[in-house]
Amino acid sequence: MPAQEILDNCKNHMRKAQDYFSEELKGVRTGRASPGLVEHVKVDVTAYGSSMDLRELATISTPEPALLIVKPYDPATSKDIEKAILASNLGLTPNVDGPTIRLPIPMLSGERRQQLTQEIKRMAEAQKVAVRNARRDANKHIDALENEHQLSKDQAADAKDEIQKLTKQFESKIDEQSSAKQKEVTAV
Repeated sequence: MPAQEILDNCKNHMRKAQDYFSEELKGVRTGRASPGLVEHVKVDVTAYGSSMDLRELATISTPEPALLIVKPYDPATSKDIEKAILASNLGLTPNVDGPTIRLPIPMLSGERRQQLTQEIKRMAEAQKVAVRNARRDANKHIDALENEHQLSKDQAADAKDEIQKLTKQFESKIDEQSSAKQKEVTAV
């Protein structure tokens, strides 16, 4: 495996960690309504005999800053959606109005804001660990190529420098996303 392929593979793994973190952040509740808050809620649909994401079963809209409207494509699934939202541990209480489900987003307490801030930090650290693991694996591959005399010491050092630059780049992106979301959560 040539050094450039190792670098590309490493960058790919780091990008996946950052993308995963971005998706995780969408599910963190703030004081504002956002479809990303509930779109990944798993709904066990008894009529279909399977489990599906909410976004596959309904349209999710935000007519007001503190309200989500969920309109199931199939009105028969509204009870299953209601059960899934209650079981999702998001702290939301659905109001079923015929086929439409209204989700008022309550204001966060100061204590809950602190808990969410800690959760965001924990999620960020987990993805930074994933980035560092990608760095470790890439460095092992570079060392193996150097030991097999497929790379010179200078080439190996250059490759490791590039891997370290990638690591810092992706860690800083994760930190930026984390601090932006923390500001959003703590804003009253």
